[in-house]
Amino acid sequence: MILREIFIFIAALAMFASAVAAYLAVFHGAASVKEVLSTAIAAVIGLYLGRYLERRLTRG
Repeated sequence: MILREIFIFIAALAMFASAVAAYLAVFHGAASVKEVLSTAIAAVIGLYLGRYLERRLTRG
C-alpha cells in the first residue's frame, strides 16, 4: 500500500514537472528548476487533496 502511494507520488511529480517544463520552454523560452519544481509540488499537493476529498465524499 505504501509502495503504491510512493509510486503515485513520484509518477505524478515527474509528470507535472515535465509538463510545466515543456510549457515554460515553449511559451517563455526558459524554465528554471525552481519554477518547475515549485509548480509541480503544488500540483501534486492539489492532486492528493483531491484524492482525499474524493474518498471522504464517497464515505458520506
